[in-house]
Amino acid sequence: MKTNHNYSKIKESYLFAEVAQRTSKYAAEHPDAKIIKMGIGDVTLPLCKAVVDAMHAAVSEMGVKETFKGYGEYRGYDFLCESIVGYYKKFGVELDTEEVFVSDGAKSDLGNILDLFDEDNTVLVTDPVYPVYVDTNILAGRKIIYADATEENSFLPLPDNSVHADIIYLCSPNNPTGAAYTRDQLKLWVDYAKKEGAVILLDAAYEAFITDPDVPHSAYEVAGAKECVIEICSLSKTAGFTGTRCGYTIVPKSLKFDQDLNKLWLRRQSTKFNGVSYIVQCGANAVFTEEGLKGIRENIAYYQENAKILMKALDECGIKYFGGKNSPYIWLKCPGGMGSWEFFDKLLSEANVVGTPGEGFGENGKGYLRLTSFSTHENTAEAMARLKKMLGK
Repeated sequence: MKTNHNYSKIKESYLFAEVAQRTSKYAAEHPDAKIIKMGIGDVTLPLCKAVVDAMHAAVSEMGVKETFKGYGEYRGYDFLCESIVGYYKKFGVELDTEEVFVSDGAKSDLGNILDLFDEDNTVLVTDPVYPVYVDTNILAGRKIIYADATEENSFLPLPDNSVHADIIYLCSPNNPTGAAYTRDQLKLWVDYAKKEGAVILLDAAYEAFITDPDVPHSAYEVAGAKECVIEICSLSKTAGFTGTRCGYTIVPKSLKFDQDLNKLWLRRQSTKFNGVSYIVQCGANAVFTEEGLKGIRENIAYYQENAKILMKALDECGIKYFGGKNSPYIWLKCPGGMGSWEFFDKLLSEANVVGTPGEGFGENGKGYLRLTSFSTHENTAEAMARLKKMLGK
């Protein structure tokens, strides 16, 4: 018996585990320190009332013989798939309910979708990049190439027609940089993918934070995208489902290469996944009601206000940054030419504030740090007051 030795090719510690380990070590050594965590992108506001009410009702249904639910549909319950289709109509996108697949979150599907593709395919990711894109492909033994996302291109690399790729990962609005592609920029990627015969895996986990009308909420707002894009979405940041776990993946029926990807994904899910619980899907369905959308927009507005607090403080400190306007993330350039982990340690030890070192997201993340707006107003303001004091501002 042989184990998968590709595990030896990925970093032994996942980025956020390393951040947590260093933070815990510091906290143990300094028990009186009041640490403010602005590193991992976990939400702090509770689920909105419409979602909680729907889940309570679903729990009650599960306790009555006449309304009890066992195994659900592999794609997800029709009521939720129909609500997601209705949500896309707000962006002018027409979908079939059979193109919607309910999941337990974007992270799972971003890795699991690779089951559909041959190991010989070449994968293109942007750098810096969400580690899951890279690690899951290394584990499968695929060749990975990188598109440099740098300050010079506003962390929005465009396709290089001299380079071939089969699988393309894009994240817009981006994690970690907060940068977001316009329709025209995304059209360049769609055209490139069609020319190369490639598929784009678009991580749209942060679409609910978009405020710029030139930035599409869905890739399918771009002509030709249904022929080359799988869109992977999450309710984690949209509706506070980080601990509740629910998302959805769109696999258009027009996605046909040497096989029909919609049919392949259904076959994969029916083989390896028994679906998301009825209770959670009822809560997710409530997200798309009038009351639910009102509630989640209030929560998102709260986080967007935090982003403004962060940006204002960084402006006052003279620190260059990206993101914050269409994204919950602020991607800042470490002051004084410091390295990512160097500034992480300084911020933790001198201000008791935790960020995420940009270096952990790739080569082009060196010298940057990511802060999130997923905190309270009070902690966000306090963290920035400490930062300014640390820098003598």
